Amino acid sequence: MAGTDKGTYRFGQFKVDLASGTLTRQGDRVKLQEQPFRILALLLGRASEIVTREELRQALWAQDTYVEFDGSLNAALKRVRHALRDSPDNPIFIETVPRRGYRFIAPVDYSAPAPVTESGQANVPVSNPASELALIAAPAFAPVSEKHPRGVAARAIAALVLLLAVVAIAFNLGGIRQKWIKSGSPQIRPIGSLAVLPLEDLSSDPGQQYFADGITDELITDLAQISNLKVISRTSTIQYRGTKKSIPEIGKALRADALIEGTVERDANRVRIRVQLIDSASDRHLWARSYDRELRDVLLLQSEAARDIAQEIRGQVAPAQSAAVPTAPSSVNPEAYEAYLKGRYFLNKRSSEGMKTATGYFEQAIALDPRFALAYAGLADCYSLLGSETLPASVASAKARTAALKALELDPSIAEGHTALAVVHFYYDWNWSDSERELQRAIQLNPNYATAHHWSSIYLSAMGRFPEAIQEAERAHELDPLSLSITLSLATEYRDARRFDRSIELLSAVLELDSNFAAAHQGLGKTYQAMGLWKLAVEEFQRAVALSHDSESLTGLAYAYSASGERAEALKIVDQLRAQPASNYVSPFNMAAVFTGLGEKDKAFSYLDRAYHERDSRLPFLAVDRWFEPLHADPRFVELCSRMGLPVVNQSQ
Repeated sequence: MAGTDKGTYRFGQFKVDLASGTLTRQGDRVKLQEQPFRILALLLGRASEIVTREELRQALWAQDTYVEFDGSLNAALKRVRHALRDSPDNPIFIETVPRRGYRFIAPVDYSAPAPVTESGQANVPVSNPASELALIAAPAFAPVSEKHPRGVAARAIAALVLLLAVVAIAFNLGGIRQKWIKSGSPQIRPIGSLAVLPLEDLSSDPGQQYFADGITDELITDLAQISNLKVISRTSTIQYRGTKKSIPEIGKALRADALIEGTVERDANRVRIRVQLIDSASDRHLWARSYDRELRDVLLLQSEAARDIAQEIRGQVAPAQSAAVPTAPSSVNPEAYEAYLKGRYFLNKRSSEGMKTATGYFEQAIALDPRFALAYAGLADCYSLLGSETLPASVASAKARTAALKALELDPSIAEGHTALAVVHFYYDWNWSDSERELQRAIQLNPNYATAHHWSSIYLSAMGRFPEAIQEAERAHELDPLSLSITLSLATEYRDARRFDRSIELLSAVLELDSNFAAAHQGLGKTYQAMGLWKLAVEEFQRAVALSHDSESLTGLAYAYSASGERAEALKIVDQLRAQPASNYVSPFNMAAVFTGLGEKDKAFSYLDRAYHERDSRLPFLAVDRWFEPLHADPRFVELCSRMGLPVVNQSQ
């Protein structure tokens, strides 16, 4: 990032290191993205002089780039001022010169690097016109004050370079239409996959982060409507908030041809969104635009942004693809939308406490706007997931079903509503055909909805349709490559298909990202169990118990103990599970698994019968869960599967 000059600037409490591309305040790193950093470097390099907006444009944006210059520059300058804690009205560092540009007004000290030759002698740099020309697109600029050892030469070269750049732009473009710089290059690679990076919140209030996250989520959802264009899911992109990684590095990790980044700024009841489309391989800015709306019209704003981006990439996707984006509702109650965004923010945490908090926000959104379909879909998701953890199935299923049906009554076109209803049919109704139909409808409405593909893989696995389950899980993984839960599910599908090496490989990758993810240790334990490696299974379940101490981990450990001959240890865990307070729900399905491992089949079937009558959300996996393989030959097991409409799957083949 540092360009040809690797020196440092000091002003006030701040230090700018051109070599590392960093801004620090009293030694602490201050977050500043590349483009704002380049602006700051240019202003410092021309301290006390006016830098015109045209000079900034020529230095920061290539001539063949789409850019809504005014909005993009204003946003970048606002980031600089925010980082410096500077005010445009009473500036300490950056002064706005009306109708001309900007000037850095504070005293600046520059320290040049001292290159050393192999002999240890100071190496006096010699100007290279070719490398100086690169300053037009580089973030570092030599200061022009007389303090700088190359001040006079740098000023002369900069003037020459600027003149050449202006001539080149005029020659190549032949004029600018409105305020757009339009690319004429035919060499932009086709865009087959897209990722929306977390939009940066320009608010000084950290409590507003949920709003920027929510706008990011909704933009991803809208863009996912582009037929056959792969749009990476939020759980993968959110990991790059505030990252120091380069655009090419992020694009490679996400397997995305192009990235969208931008900012969200909320001012009372107005929202401003600025986004830009970037080629991930070359870090080339292809297009940028800003949007300004009343908060009431935020859904329309998101839809408009998605349509504009879709139109921009229309000519760069395969000819058979469509770039149509459904029209969003024209307005929504601002307070309801804000509550909805908060609900999604906490639901995405995927913790019991997070889901309880999310439930309250979704209910608040519905109270404020009873026709807000997405809020009902979110509420249904909360209750379905809480029913597998803390709520009785009878309570969770009734609430989830009511919310999902209401969401579809209000808007049958949302994939979220169909997926939510499919989960209810699967977990609680055991209505396999309706669950599959709703999932297929959700995928038809939004082929990029990773959650729908994820649930489809879970459903197909429970039905013993392992090749199809793997295919759906792989698709979900393509759309959300960094999601731990989706990668975990993919590993499960491979384990159930007896492809153990692939299962272990995926679970190991998950643990590399998060060694404290208890569910991944559970997954490894089950994989080793399926392979008959009981000692390794015990070790993994012990790790899971140490991290979470939940009933699922305890069940796996008890089963592994009993299978490896440590019956006394298994019985100790049975006592622990029975001693759990009423507030800590222990699934009868899990208790049945423990007694199956202990060889006490009658007790196992007693708990399975209880699970059936309680509509335990784990029971749909009865036919494929390897914990119950010792029961497969028992007529009671066959009869129970028949009652549920489940196939008895022979996984030993």
